[in-house]
This record gives sequence, C-alpha cells and structure tokens, in this order.
Amino acid sequence: MDASRDPQYLKATAQAVADFKDAVEEFLSLHISNKHFGRGLAPAEFPRDDADPEEIKELRSKVARAAGRASYAPSLTGAYVHVEGHGKIDPIAAWASMTLPKPVLEADDVLGACEQMLGRLEAMERRAEAQAPSVSGAEHFHPLVWGAASRLWRNEHYREAVASAAEALVAHVQSRTGRHDVPATSLWQQIFSEAPPKTGEPRLRWPGDPTNQSVKTMNAGLRLFAPGAQMTIRNTSAHGTDEMTAQDALERLGALSLLARWVDDCDDHTV
Repeated sequence: MDASRDPQYLKATAQAVADFKDAVEEFLSLHISNKHFGRGLAPAEFPRDDADPEEIKELRSKVARAAGRASYAPSLTGAYVHVEGHGKIDPIAAWASMTLPKPVLEADDVLGACEQMLGRLEAMERRAEAQAPSVSGAEHFHPLVWGAASRLWRNEHYREAVASAAEALVAHVQSRTGRHDVPATSLWQQIFSEAPPKTGEPRLRWPGDPTNQSVKTMNAGLRLFAPGAQMTIRNTSAHGTDEMTAQDALERLGALSLLARWVDDCDDHTV
C-alpha cells in the first residue's frame, strides 16, 4: 500500500501528529525554557520549581506513547530538523533531547516541525483525494462488499479488491449458516440446494410462497448464480496473477454486491 495515496491513512497520521503536539505542549506547561544558561550544553527545558515530579513523569510517558503513534509522520512528509553537526534529525523520535544535557532539539524545533508535518499531511490528503480513482458509485455497493474492497480499490489493487470482497461475503455466509466445514463453492451449492434442510445443513430460500413461479425462479437462479460467482469472480481474482482493470473489477464488485443483497433478503430454513 502506498500510504501517500491513502486519504484515510493520511488523515489518521495527521491526527496522531496533532495528538503528539498537544501532549508535548502539555508536558512543556510544567517546564521553563532555558533562554540564557549554558545554551547548547544545559537542557533546553527545565522543570518548573512548583511542578509535581510525578505529573511530569506521567506526561513524559504520555508524550512517548504519542510519539510512537506518530512515528511514521516524519518519513512520510519529509519534515525533519536539520541541525549543524548532527544532520537530519527526526523531531518526533528525538523530542526528549530538549530535556537532556547537550540537547539536539529545542521545543520550538519540535513544535515547528509538527506544524510543518500537519500542513504537508493536509496537502497530501487533498492530493490523494483528488487523484483517487473514480469509483463510479461503487461506494453505494452493499457495505459488506465495498467495506472489504474500498481500501485496496483506492490503491488501484483492483484484483485484490475483488478477491477481498468475495472472501468477506463467503465469511458472512459461513457465520450466518454455521457452515465452516465445506469449501466455498460447495457452501454456496448446499445453502441454496433444493433439498430440504438437515441437521447442521441449513438452507437459504427466497422469501414468499415456494410454489409461486417468481419465487421458484429466484431459488433456482441463486443455485446457479452464487456458486458461479464464486468460481468465476472469487477464484479467478484470488488465484490469478494478471492485472485487472478498474472496469473489470467494478463489474465483478457489482455482481458480488447484488449477490450480497439477495443473501440478505433470503430466509433461513433450518431443522
């Protein structure tokens, strides 16, 4: 996955940076900046005389955790601090140096780099959204199907998106019927079988009078369509190696979405 092209990932990273910046500012509220004494040798930030050491310790841990969650932001945005004699410094990884002797960074370096990261992530998110492939209404597909496919689709992994959606649909049916004992194609064949349900072998049936011609037609069609979709859509996308075009993937997702809605509409028949 190319993180720089994923709007959701960029948004989440920006939130992590914002949380880190907030935690740093809270930590700094218990400190006084060293503007004069031994600059470059003494710490850049000293604890306030009235600050509770335990509170400082807790806030230090809070910043460290936030730094971990935001750790990918500098490399993603290229927002580093260049320090004479040290080169390129990661402002999130090295934040604590401002409280140590011979600090590599000062508070303004860390906070300024955070603002730069936030600005770049905002710009990257806008660009990613603008460049995201058109889904031509695919976001209105069945939520199970689109939920499994959307992230891969937006990164232009179309074949993988189709495979993921098909597997999510099978997993849903397995959970609904309790059938984890047969391969997926057999599962579709059995749950739509015209044979009556047995113990441990429930069926799905189109709702309505089973003698009604329209109901009979739907049940007969589902017996063919569901396993056919498994073999022609899921199996070829999961085991194939050729690239799939967006149009080909969109049509396959549409078929899976339709099948998912039909499955939702079916009644459970058990004994």
